[in-house]
Amino acid sequence: MSYIRLNKHYIHLPYLFLGAIEFGLLIVAAWGAEWWYTQLNTLVLLWADSWAPKVLFAVVLSCCTLSMGVYPALVREGYSSMVLRTLVSFFLLASLTLFVLAALGPEGFLPQGVIFWGVIFSTALVLLARAIFLKLVDTNELKRRVVIYGAGTRAQQLLDNLAPERDVIGVEVVGCIPGETEAPAVDPALVMPVPKDWVRFVKTHHISEIVVSPDERRQREGGGFPLNELIDCKLAGVPTSDALGFCERELCKIDIRLLKPGWMLFSDGFKYSKRRSAAKRLFDIGLAGLFVLLLWPFMLLTALAVMLESGRPVLYFQERVGLNGKTFRIYKFRSMRQDAEKGGKAVWAQKNDSRVTRVGAFIRNTRLDELPQLYNVLKGDMSFVGPRPERPEFVEDLSEQIPFYGMRHKVKPGLMGWAQLKYPYGASVEDARNKLQYDLYYTKNHSFLMDMLILIQTVEIVLLGKGVH
Repeated sequence: MSYIRLNKHYIHLPYLFLGAIEFGLLIVAAWGAEWWYTQLNTLVLLWADSWAPKVLFAVVLSCCTLSMGVYPALVREGYSSMVLRTLVSFFLLASLTLFVLAALGPEGFLPQGVIFWGVIFSTALVLLARAIFLKLVDTNELKRRVVIYGAGTRAQQLLDNLAPERDVIGVEVVGCIPGETEAPAVDPALVMPVPKDWVRFVKTHHISEIVVSPDERRQREGGGFPLNELIDCKLAGVPTSDALGFCERELCKIDIRLLKPGWMLFSDGFKYSKRRSAAKRLFDIGLAGLFVLLLWPFMLLTALAVMLESGRPVLYFQERVGLNGKTFRIYKFRSMRQDAEKGGKAVWAQKNDSRVTRVGAFIRNTRLDELPQLYNVLKGDMSFVGPRPERPEFVEDLSEQIPFYGMRHKVKPGLMGWAQLKYPYGASVEDARNKLQYDLYYTKNHSFLMDMLILIQTVEIVLLGKGVH
């Protein structure tokens, strides 16, 4: 599966190709809905000759498609799940958004009838396009055939990383070629003999990429590392990658088991931009202010519900670790009973936690308990997007047990984060270790584009109640 790099982020071409086709179909659907609406009502629309409402219509539906994880669901969960997510994204999210925009926009910009027929036409066209795409395109042919140079512990770690996502990212591991002094640790069925002619080998097996992941990389002349052979493969058009970079590109995480300090120092990323920092701060203030204006009725109702069920205080606060390790006070609506930590010791939240009240369970599932953190965003302690802040007690323990844990504090913590999208709720050191790999990816590669992607995809988390304990 080929990919392109866009603003430090890798996008798989089949998804991009399908998305581009669908965007064009959405514009066609908007145009068709406009024409059909005028025929039914014998009207002349004020904006009939303008492309603006049609493009806006397509942009909104495309964003809602991304927010519901439609494309990954097509691979992970099958066609029926994709159809369900498409219906929710179009008829619920997109329709509500378009009706709000129509009410706020100029008269006649997006008539309700055009929205109604546009959503119906879009659903039919998009589902038809995806069915044709799956019928005509052999997804196995889109997979990239990868061979791993290395068959030891590091190679097995790479295989473990790839196993859950192999079908989604479109990678087929052809086999593992052991290093000269390496004891194989992978499945013997994957072990391949060392090629005599590497260029012929990659052409014969249709190899798309070589991932270099031996346990011992001896690069001095005569040390057993096939430097000349790998360069010959590169010159023949077959790219080579190290295991860490391959995982970062394909899985959007940084495997801390493979990570060395020098890589963070010299790799592309972990950069600071004063202009971007200022722009992000303005974005945070504007969006937080807008959310307060739109959501204050829900905040009031939440406060009343908490007070009626379990009394005061309605809010609770905790110390959390923020940018550069500085602590700050975070605010939430109280979702647990008042004696949740009566022993005075910080305790991980657990699945089906008995300390959570009935109202608390609801506001946790809907993320309403997080709304007071808009104050933290306005104050500057947090951003909208960033690693979720942890309590100092947990940070101290985790920093001792997990290497590079402190690196997640090099950016502001956020209301929503990359790790929350990619990994379920965790309540153990191992969960924290796995989530750190996604936090490090964000810390290294964060950008406005990535922030917008996280904001859009968080809608799926809220609607489906993912990652909630």
